[in-house]
Amino acid sequence: MSLGDEHGYGESARADEEPYGGGQTRTRLPERAGDPYGGARRGGRSSSRGLITVVAVVVLLIAAIAFANRSGGGPSSADGDGDKPKTAPTAATGKQPVRTQRDGIPSGFTRDEQGAQSAAANYSVALGSADMFNTALRHRIVSTVYAPGVATARQADLDNAYSSEKFLSSIGLNKDGSAPPGQLFVSRIIPVGTKITSLSGNNATVEVWYTSLFGLSGQTSTNPVSESWYTTTYQLTWTDNDWKITDFQQKDGPVPVGRDQKASTADDMTKAVKEYGGFTYAR
Repeated sequence: MSLGDEHGYGESARADEEPYGGGQTRTRLPERAGDPYGGARRGGRSSSRGLITVVAVVVLLIAAIAFANRSGGGPSSADGDGDKPKTAPTAATGKQPVRTQRDGIPSGFTRDEQGAQSAAANYSVALGSADMFNTALRHRIVSTVYAPGVATARQADLDNAYSSEKFLSSIGLNKDGSAPPGQLFVSRIIPVGTKITSLSGNNATVEVWYTSLFGLSGQTSTNPVSESWYTTTYQLTWTDNDWKITDFQQKDGPVPVGRDQKASTADDMTKAVKEYGGFTYAR
């Protein structure tokens, strides 16, 4: 993974050396000729008949979902897997995601598909956090989320990357990775969903789709907090009774259409990042 891949993937937020765990809205619809949804968002004159139809469809959909999720309401095991949906279910399972934490990072995941997905989501949050810019905290994260046979080499690569004064200067940080006075460094990942693509023996491959916040929040910031979208594919191995990362690849998107929303002030952004904490992610 390149240097650019490491730094912008939505971590926690911190000011200087703080440990990590953070108007009116106008909607602008795309022009018909450039509509990325193929005209699906075309405007039109509403009518009472159309409204009634939409409400009826929504009610039926909610009823269908509720029926399908009722305990004991699903098909029996004799039906086989022929009709199993190809997409991953989005409903919460109710299972406890993790049992313990190590250095503030969730650990002790279950040895199954859900455990692998939960591990990948939580590890992506740690690897995307602002703590990766602090040497001691970075070492803790790497030793926690990477497999023992990979952690040492990966730590050396990351130390070289994050100690580059040219790189740190380009994103507005001091040479020690801290934020300038009066500014808050924000780097936070928010997973949107996970998908397991393979699970065999001690190995699993999991994709994590997420949005990230990255930049400096402050009145004098020249690198304001911005939003990006990525998908990272993690190679995981089962070792020491937990899932650990052996490798990963990252790509852009899928990226949604941007809304015409007024950007918040630096003070509002700083306040939000400090007040809104992150989550422990589970499948």
